Amino acid sequence: MERIYKINYIIMSLIVACLLGGCSFLRPPVIKIYGDSINNYKYFYISPTGDYTSSSGVYGNQYGVYGGTTKSINPATLISGILFKNGFIQVNEVNPKNAKETMLVNFGETGRRNMNFGYSIEVTIQFTAAYTQQPICTCTAEGQGATEADDVREAIQSALKPLFDPKKE
Repeated sequence: MERIYKINYIIMSLIVACLLGGCSFLRPPVIKIYGDSINNYKYFYISPTGDYTSSSGVYGNQYGVYGGTTKSINPATLISGILFKNGFIQVNEVNPKNAKETMLVNFGETGRRNMNFGYSIEVTIQFTAAYTQQPICTCTAEGQGATEADDVREAIQSALKPLFDPKKE
């Protein structure tokens, strides 16, 4: 009887090892700081971004039923919300009087890679000094969720988390 338990244990261990060995993990966020601190700024201007819209769910079956969910995200809106939460003030244009305290924020999708029966999306968020046009920092991270909109949301949140809460990352 003990021998059967050992064989079952070995088989289960092999199955778990095969499953975990085939899994990919998201790369950790990368923050590059170019000298100046983001804390030296009070205002930000963010470049407008388009929406990421994606769908998932059942699109048809034997009864002709179409359904599912559609999700959308506007990266600029999410980034703005995170910056609001951390005490920054959004401006609609760069005022020359406040240019030394204003940073420009840009967002870009910087990669995709296949993983875990789907793919992840990598994003980079760039912070630039409005007065000098010099980079302050860049934040890069991957995200993977149920839809492309979820991927982008997770990537943005993951990219900015260590910038504002470095001890918890």
